[in-house]
Amino acid sequence: MNGIGTAFLLFCVGGILLHGIYKRVPVLDTFLKGAKENLLSAVSLLPTFCGLLLAVQMLTASGCIEKLTAFLSPVLAKIGFPAEVLALCLLSPISGSGSLSAFQAVLTAYGPDSYIGRTASVIAGSTETAFYTITVYFGAVGVKKIRHTVLCALCADGISFLLSGLVVRLFFEQ
Repeated sequence: MNGIGTAFLLFCVGGILLHGIYKRVPVLDTFLKGAKENLLSAVSLLPTFCGLLLAVQMLTASGCIEKLTAFLSPVLAKIGFPAEVLALCLLSPISGSGSLSAFQAVLTAYGPDSYIGRTASVIAGSTETAFYTITVYFGAVGVKKIRHTVLCALCADGISFLLSGLVVRLFFEQ
């Protein structure tokens, strides 16, 4: 962090402390109470995170992504979608780190200025790790019935995947 950023951070923290002291709030006790509540929230989310990470590792290690890519390649070629970014599409809703690894592999193999690299860039910038987000937010507030959330999130990601190739063709192809 540069000097300006550090100074700004210190200014903000100092301002919060001074405001708390001015309002006669027990600053340390309030901080510790909030830290304890957040720690309990993190501990309650830990089993869900472990399950999610295990599922991602199993999906990647089993070779399922590669087999699905090989199976869907002919269909994707007919609609003009590069099959090389399918691993990114499959990992994006599940794992942020997994999708970043797939994104980096695409950029390394095809370059950032290629059609495939640009399509991968649009996908990486326009999608969300849906399952992770649902796990965190719904788990934090104790929602058990997610109803249509997963379906809507996956539909939004699917639309982003399909339109990414079209957007790249519209804006970058000569």
